[in-house]
Amino acid sequence: MSSDATPTSKSRLWALPGLRKFAPPTDATAEGNAQGDGTEIVPWSLPGTPLRTNAGAARRGLYAPALDGAPTTTRQAEILNTALIGPPTGTRGVVNGRDMLSRTPISHDPVTAYNSEPREVSSPNVIVMGDVGAGKSSHTKCNYVVRPLLLKGRRAVVFDKKDQNGEGEYSNVVRHYGFEPIRFTVDGTGTTLNLLDPMIARGTGIQGQARLLNIVTRLARGDQPLDGWEEEALRAALRATVDRIQGRAPVLADVLPNLGNITDDPEYHALSPTARDDLHKAGLSVKWTLNGLLDEYTGLLDGETSKSVDLSGKLTSFDLSQLPDDGPVVPVVMAIGNMWMLGRLRHERDSATTVVYEEGWHMIGGPGAQLIKSNQKLSRGLGISNVFVMHKGTDIPTDSPGMAIIQEAQTVVVYRQSRPDDALWCQQTFGLAPETARTIENLADGHYIFKYGSHPETHVQHIRSSWERELTNTDEGLAAGTAD
Repeated sequence: MSSDATPTSKSRLWALPGLRKFAPPTDATAEGNAQGDGTEIVPWSLPGTPLRTNAGAARRGLYAPALDGAPTTTRQAEILNTALIGPPTGTRGVVNGRDMLSRTPISHDPVTAYNSEPREVSSPNVIVMGDVGAGKSSHTKCNYVVRPLLLKGRRAVVFDKKDQNGEGEYSNVVRHYGFEPIRFTVDGTGTTLNLLDPMIARGTGIQGQARLLNIVTRLARGDQPLDGWEEEALRAALRATVDRIQGRAPVLADVLPNLGNITDDPEYHALSPTARDDLHKAGLSVKWTLNGLLDEYTGLLDGETSKSVDLSGKLTSFDLSQLPDDGPVVPVVMAIGNMWMLGRLRHERDSATTVVYEEGWHMIGGPGAQLIKSNQKLSRGLGISNVFVMHKGTDIPTDSPGMAIIQEAQTVVVYRQSRPDDALWCQQTFGLAPETARTIENLADGHYIFKYGSHPETHVQHIRSSWERELTNTDEGLAAGTAD
């Protein structure tokens, strides 16, 4: 039909390329057309709602909609609005799950976000919290270990504390990449870690070794700090050990004879007899503490580092699952492993490294947090993203270094916290909306609150593929995944 089609007495009809529009004429228009003046009727210039596109209905002068709209309010209209909701994140990083509001994928990777221009987060560190069985372990395996390893120049190191069939829960994942977990035991059949390993000195120098010895002694005392005399005695013994041991790596047993022995150190000759006696006693106090530690954990800390301790693979697991939960051994091994890793990575800057601390409270809930905090700048320079996985944060003192580490983390994942006090702690500590505390209490398995950088929090469902469900299977519950 051409654009100069003759209108009927009821309506005027014209056609644009690929489009038909109809409008009932006004009296003036009908009269003008009858006179042949070619007046064009434009539908959007007429009052009322858009006209019907059906030719028959248009000729009868019918408008659309046929029924009057129901009255509503602005608040109701927000819910009834069919506009699409934009996704909370972009597409960089790896897919973490599905936003429960927009039903769009959530994509994030702390290393990618930290290295982006402009930076999306100011710190690559991550906090994952939640009740047992809520799904945080499977979340960590998928989103901070398995999926990021698909990216170029990435590797992961895991301090694996959870026992699963007599070994760490990451053991099968490590074997999938062709390596064996580094296994620690207290019966002398496992791996040995040397507190004085030269690799630690390569990373943080003799000052780092002294700091590590201080932390280990404090842990062995049940988190009782050393006084000034004891710290000086420990530094003096370490200096003497490093100077005297040649041709091999010094070990902790080499330090013990030098603790309290200051007669050969000219630095202390000018001290009064009373001061030298006090320094001697302080050294003996530290010596007895470390001697008891070596006796209790024979084969674990009393030799050179085992050759099996290596970071050559894309995924390395320090299997701590067979170490006792009570006593200092777990945080001691975590602290030594952390310092050894820093020394190794300082000379291997070809990859970004995600370091996962399962039962992360051991590192940020006690004196080990001092090591993490003091090495934060070095960790960022080495491309390290620390992931701390824990049950709750209410046990961490508000004035401790561990609280500073938590507040610095720019990626936060909170699974269900069924106790109101724990949920409220998360809401206040991470700056979430007030109503989010109640949401955290009632999250279903596999659902979590996600926040990164300055962006508002998002309710997310973690979804795994069938392959990931098999690879990351634990006894923790998780919402059903997809087969994609």
